[in-house]
Amino acid sequence: MTSKHVPRIVLPAGRSRLLVAFLLLGLVGLTGRAAYLQGMHNGFLQQKGESRYSRVLEMSAHRGMITDRHGEPLAISTPVESVWASPQDTNGTPQQLKKLADLIKMDIEEIRKRLRGSPDGPRRDFVYLARHLSPEVSAKVVELNVPGVFLKREYRRYYPAGELTAHMLGFTDLDDKGQEGIELALQDELAGKSGSRRVIKDRKGRVVEDVESIRAPKSGQNIALSIDSKIQYLAYRELKQAVEINKAKAGGIVVLDAQTGELLALVNLPAYNPNNRKRESGGRARNRALTDVFEPGSTLKPFTIAAALEAGGIKPDTIFETAPGTFSIGKTTIRDAHKEDSLTVAQVIQKSSNIGSAKIALSLPPQTLWEMLSESGFGTSTGSGFPGEVSGRLRPYRSWRPIEQATMSYGHGIAVSLLQLARAYTLFSAEGELKPISLVRLDAPVAGKRVISRDTALAVSKMLEMVAQPGGTALKAQVNGYRVAGKTGTAHKLEGNGYAKNRYLSTFVGYAPASSPRFVIAVMLDEPSAGQYFGGAVAAPVFSRVMEGALRMLNVPHDASSGNVMSFTTVPELKGDV
Repeated sequence: MTSKHVPRIVLPAGRSRLLVAFLLLGLVGLTGRAAYLQGMHNGFLQQKGESRYSRVLEMSAHRGMITDRHGEPLAISTPVESVWASPQDTNGTPQQLKKLADLIKMDIEEIRKRLRGSPDGPRRDFVYLARHLSPEVSAKVVELNVPGVFLKREYRRYYPAGELTAHMLGFTDLDDKGQEGIELALQDELAGKSGSRRVIKDRKGRVVEDVESIRAPKSGQNIALSIDSKIQYLAYRELKQAVEINKAKAGGIVVLDAQTGELLALVNLPAYNPNNRKRESGGRARNRALTDVFEPGSTLKPFTIAAALEAGGIKPDTIFETAPGTFSIGKTTIRDAHKEDSLTVAQVIQKSSNIGSAKIALSLPPQTLWEMLSESGFGTSTGSGFPGEVSGRLRPYRSWRPIEQATMSYGHGIAVSLLQLARAYTLFSAEGELKPISLVRLDAPVAGKRVISRDTALAVSKMLEMVAQPGGTALKAQVNGYRVAGKTGTAHKLEGNGYAKNRYLSTFVGYAPASSPRFVIAVMLDEPSAGQYFGGAVAAPVFSRVMEGALRMLNVPHDASSGNVMSFTTVPELKGDV
């Protein structure tokens, strides 16, 4: 066919121009759109693109270790694996999901529910399916190769000493955050800071490449506590034996360094195992030595005597009439367990006379006695920093009636914690200084607060030595080769608006060697019910055994000959100290 037979289409001039204009306009629009997307909106597009293959994963920080004062591990973090899923990437077969559910011991419908999430909730890229699995189970989860299901390295807290240090250390939750005790008190120092890294995933959600470390995890600090593991074990063993033998409801013991105020041991019974996530209820996790209060009974008498000695109205040999064994104030009668015609101030402590203590207290202005008790740390926190520590109860002196002032002198009408009571006795072991409490190891002693004069402290200390000597109420507190100073206490428990007739709190607080005190130990047994209930009979023997073991561990020199310590069975002992 020749060219002259080829049809020709001729457009009108106006239409051709319009077509060219449309083409140019489209080109300009596409160019502008490309510029907008590549320039102004580039970040958004990159974010959307990266969301298809890029993820930012959190990297857990290693929690700091807790040790005793000698570096013995008390709490350590061990690596464990947890199973998590990316819901949008999870695409396992029904058989795979069923096997996964069996491995992690979870209902398959619960797995599907977690993957679906809430219809009204935000879209999730991360959901836990199981936490802290054993290495064997973790390996089997990997073998299933379920798309979108992964393992995450985490840390679980482990406590080598178990229930021996449970109340002191506390425990952490699944996220390794402190919930009780030291774990909670020092959470910021122990926790460290989590890190993060960016990774690339394939279409099945598997990590195929580490792109970059965004923030490196920062491990928590290691903390050295003041606790001595050997003394802690000794205190636990002896207290547990005493609780069982005396059929007590509960018990507690506190051991302080008399020179520094460091807490060397703290035990509460009943205890619990912090390694068991399914913990027992009933208040077993409560650190009763710091969070519970009780009436201290006769262990408060030395502070009444100290207040009177400081005021200058009496001397250790001042005599008080205690006959006929009763003393009435208004409608209330105070009784002594053992009737005496008269007693010196020193004998009031030795024989634990309620009447003598009451008369001494009533010779003082109420404010004087209140100031002594307040300055000794009663009614205020010890400042240990332990979570939940109570301040106790010391009522304002302006509201005291005479009978209340009298009973306050021998530990009724006031509420204290066992740690407060132990700390208060540093007044006498440290020659008049009240030592601050420390839960962490100190590199150098911290100065205490001067509360009473050195002469007063030494005078009361000599009286407290008489308590563990013939004629005192605590012969069973003696330690072979050492001079012991201390005081028994036996208080009726509160019940309703009064006191229970046959329910007691039995205590003993003391220190040794009396010539140069090394340890202060406070022991309390709650409701001993095996026949004996006086502090000198049930609490003092625990003090003796723990004190003897602790002194030997540190090779503390003797300050008394063994011949000065008399047999419990051959020396008469006063039984009453209520």
